[in-house]
Amino acid sequence: MNIRDLQDIIETAIGGQNLGVVIEGRMRFPIRMRYEKDYRSNVEELKSLIVPVSLSGGMASSSSGISAMSGKSGGASGGGMSSMGSSKTSSAAIVPTDNHSEFSLTATDQNAVTYIPLSELADIKTVTGPPMISSENGMLRSIVFMNTRGRDMGNVMVDAKKVIEAGLSLPAGYSYTWSGQYESKVRAQQTIEVIMPIVFLIIFLLLYMTLKNYVEAGVVMLSVPFALIGGMYMVYILGYNFSVAVWVGFIALYGIAVETGVVMVIYLHEALDRKLRAFHKGLRGPLTNEDIYDATVEGSVLRLRPKLMTVATAMVGLVPVMWSTGTGSDVMKPLTAPMIGGLLTSAVHVLVVTPILFAMMKEHALKKGTLDISKMADWMKEGE
Repeated sequence: MNIRDLQDIIETAIGGQNLGVVIEGRMRFPIRMRYEKDYRSNVEELKSLIVPVSLSGGMASSSSGISAMSGKSGGASGGGMSSMGSSKTSSAAIVPTDNHSEFSLTATDQNAVTYIPLSELADIKTVTGPPMISSENGMLRSIVFMNTRGRDMGNVMVDAKKVIEAGLSLPAGYSYTWSGQYESKVRAQQTIEVIMPIVFLIIFLLLYMTLKNYVEAGVVMLSVPFALIGGMYMVYILGYNFSVAVWVGFIALYGIAVETGVVMVIYLHEALDRKLRAFHKGLRGPLTNEDIYDATVEGSVLRLRPKLMTVATAMVGLVPVMWSTGTGSDVMKPLTAPMIGGLLTSAVHVLVVTPILFAMMKEHALKKGTLDISKMADWMKEGE
């Protein structure tokens, strides 16, 4: 028998075969023939599906061990099965051999056709298969889904990779890759690793262009690590994981922290440059360490309110986001948390540490004899 004929029978019985089309106006309805649902879903009924087997051509054997022989006389069909001939009356019988897994078919006509149950040709059973067969890059693909709860995705993936590498043995030709949100996170992390140094470099260049002194630009840049401390603590207290939104919040925080540092340095230079201009005009004597200290106090303490207003204004605009519950709040909250915490610690640095470092630098410059009017405050000459 032909395997293709057997597959056609199984397809017709289970999947169905189109016999024609019913036309009703502009609508088309196919006419399909197949087993009823109760028979299609019943394994025992499928086992009894009869399959025609041709007995012509002498002896032929099938892949399941069924052999057909002609030239012998036989009686009626065994087991209650009917036999049919193409144009003559013929008979066939299924005779069991010594091996119980094989049967012999005998017929009196070379054109005889007999019918045997499908269970004699194949093993029929219900197994669980893939709901969908998908492929990628010309290779079959199967997806195993997993979610993370209570932990950040990065640490979960690190532990999962260790378990998979230690306990999974793949056959030849098989491979696995990690995809989904983790794949997007890896791409975003690689992008951030490139963007963060560029952001710091741009901030430093802008500070140097403003202050005209790389040392003072570095002092102002110290507000960045102080802001990082507060942001890290706030993220830890609120229990947020280090996602892309958190890192974007840190980048925004660095800009605000540097902005407050620049405001402080401008006020400090303004107070000191006023004394230096008075000295150059002959209105007073040379500057001393006490003058530098007084200028530092004037630029920091007396200008405390505008600096606090700068920080408070930024925080007032950010705090309401932490109480939001609408769409997008799951992204905005991790983005806002480091900004709020970082503004607090960077404000402490700007109000306390920056004036001290400024006074130390200017005292050192006075000792070396290089203390001069700040190049960043040329615009103040016109107002004096």
